Amino acid sequence: MQLSNRLSRFGSAVFFELNELKQQLLAEGKDVIDLGIGSPDLPPPVHVMETLQAAAADPDVYGYPTSEGSPFFREAVAIWYNNRFGVHLDPDSECMALMGSQDGLSHLALALVDPGDYVLVPDPGYPIYEVSIHLANGVPYLMPLTEENGFLPDFSAIPVNVAERAKLMILNYPNNPVTAVADRKFYEKAVGFAEEHDIAIVSDIAYSELAFDGYRPMSILEIEGAKDVAVEFHSLSKSFNMAGCRIGFAVGNRDILHALGVVKSNIDYGVFKAVQQAGAAALLGDQTHTATMSKIYQSRRDVLLDGLARIGWQIPKPKATMFVWAKIPFEMSSRDFARELLSQTGVAVVPGSGFGGHGEGYVRIALVQPEDKLQEAVRRMEESRILQVYQS
Repeated sequence: MQLSNRLSRFGSAVFFELNELKQQLLAEGKDVIDLGIGSPDLPPPVHVMETLQAAAADPDVYGYPTSEGSPFFREAVAIWYNNRFGVHLDPDSECMALMGSQDGLSHLALALVDPGDYVLVPDPGYPIYEVSIHLANGVPYLMPLTEENGFLPDFSAIPVNVAERAKLMILNYPNNPVTAVADRKFYEKAVGFAEEHDIAIVSDIAYSELAFDGYRPMSILEIEGAKDVAVEFHSLSKSFNMAGCRIGFAVGNRDILHALGVVKSNIDYGVFKAVQQAGAAALLGDQTHTATMSKIYQSRRDVLLDGLARIGWQIPKPKATMFVWAKIPFEMSSRDFARELLSQTGVAVVPGSGFGGHGEGYVRIALVQPEDKLQEAVRRMEESRILQVYQS
């Protein structure tokens, strides 16, 4: 059977290769500390689980839901956004339920992008951003995120002819994988650039509730005029540890959301109503959960990075997300380093090159293990002397 050419642009050989090595080590009975995949290891709030249990026992929730989401869930989204960001949304036209934010991100390009249109994509960036463009036969234009520029794209470096042909620009702050954050001044520049060149903005803020040291991420929709050009995607996977439930939402520009809704109405029937009820309970319930969760991740961050600093690997502490973006402290490709680290210590991380060319020289470390496991990961690195061997 001959497969489509677009499949060659999906996924990454780097991820596949490291997963094979991880499975090999596990088959050999070796203990692997997996700091690769960004899947929360903490449970949802108790009241959310109880709501899901009760809702699943209701025979009335087993019919087809609507692809845009039930009115009660969209109303909950609007209330949460107003409480969290001070942004007023119309639940009927400016809020949409998603089967996780990746669902919406993967389909939006189909609604907005024609073959040959440019889409401005961060590099490094979450893989679905570029994959969605290939699905729509668009052309990704990579915006380098470099340490020298605070891992923010430089809009002035985008050629005018590219900007004029671009339909869409994807932004992600707090950022996965580089963990950078953006301020009001940056978002004002982004909205102004989009208005000047008639570009729609997709702001992915899946990690807005995982922030440390008193930092509070903002929404692009807080910027005046942002609703004219932007939509924002959010996920309950990270904020409320509901990754397996597959529920998120998109908010903002009603015309963009309507276009996304047309695509989705031809692809899916929406999110299971019981899950929407659990999602609404999360958004409307006690919000101290996210503060408690952030403290847990902050403590894990400190345990890991203080330990790595002690053995010679200095890494800046991120202000947000469940990740650490770590520069490899010697000359070695991120792929080779991740492979050597896994082989020698059983600690799995993700090579930065898997997120784009500008991710080379870094690895992403997920804070998805309890503190004792993170301490064990440091101990294994110290005993293997992997840092000292390659530095010499």
